[in-house]
Amino acid sequence: MQSTPRCTASLKCTAAKGVELSRSLLSGWVDACCRLLSPLEEALQDYVLTDGKLHADDTPVPVLLPGNKKTKTGRLWTYVRDDRNAGSTLAPAVLFAYSPDRKGIHPQTHLAGFSGVLQADAYAGFNELYRDGRITEAACWAHARRKIHDVHVRTPSALTEEALKRIGELYAIEAEIRGMTAEQRLAERQLKTKPLLKSLESWLREKMKTLSRHSELAKAFAYALNQWPALTYYADDGWAEADNNIAENALRMVSLGRKNYLFFGSDHGGERGSAAVQPDRDVQTERSGARKLPPLCP
Repeated sequence: MQSTPRCTASLKCTAAKGVELSRSLLSGWVDACCRLLSPLEEALQDYVLTDGKLHADDTPVPVLLPGNKKTKTGRLWTYVRDDRNAGSTLAPAVLFAYSPDRKGIHPQTHLAGFSGVLQADAYAGFNELYRDGRITEAACWAHARRKIHDVHVRTPSALTEEALKRIGELYAIEAEIRGMTAEQRLAERQLKTKPLLKSLESWLREKMKTLSRHSELAKAFAYALNQWPALTYYADDGWAEADNNIAENALRMVSLGRKNYLFFGSDHGGERGSAAVQPDRDVQTERSGARKLPPLCP
């Protein structure tokens, strides 16, 4: 990772005390530490990618191109195992992986040995994972809601307000059942959530007939309808979640990290960084805040 002025100040401070440390030396130390930590990283990978339910997401990271001062965009992928919302007492864990681009082959390689439910956004690179039935897609209501909410912020209407209210009712059920066992969550969702989802689908399809297909609201509604089987999967699985906020929250530490470094110095540096950027806190420290939705009229 390329250091920031904060790191430069630290180097000057150590030099003032008679200890000369170069960036290359510090980089070598990080590289050596990452090699020493590789057995732990492998154990973490085995734990996180255990068959079951997995959350996945990614974020862009700047990477220095060799031979010049320009940067390209690499990706940091996060995979999160966390079933506490379904009453599990197993420890949550986060795994990061670096790739030089966002091609689908990367998550396909990362998850080559995984079987179960993948909770993620509608990124097309995941589609190949679902083809053989080994992995089941569970989509993210937060993404679907956000598209409607963005339209509501720009051009509020009775339709956007009604859509957000209906989605809010789904989240209210999730708040009630958080922490129950998977079996209890499934029973509650079958009783309460499924009727709401059926009604919402009918309402969306009916309103789509009244909208121009080129309108922003029609596009937001179409996004939800195109993802409908994956968006509604959670109603039939007590372990699954309504959204992928667990993975999105795990990526916050990457955003915080950008305050301490400017970019990865190379693809190799990105690989080292993914090993080093492991959470030093609970992936859901602020559980209540992580589940709060934006207000209807911000």
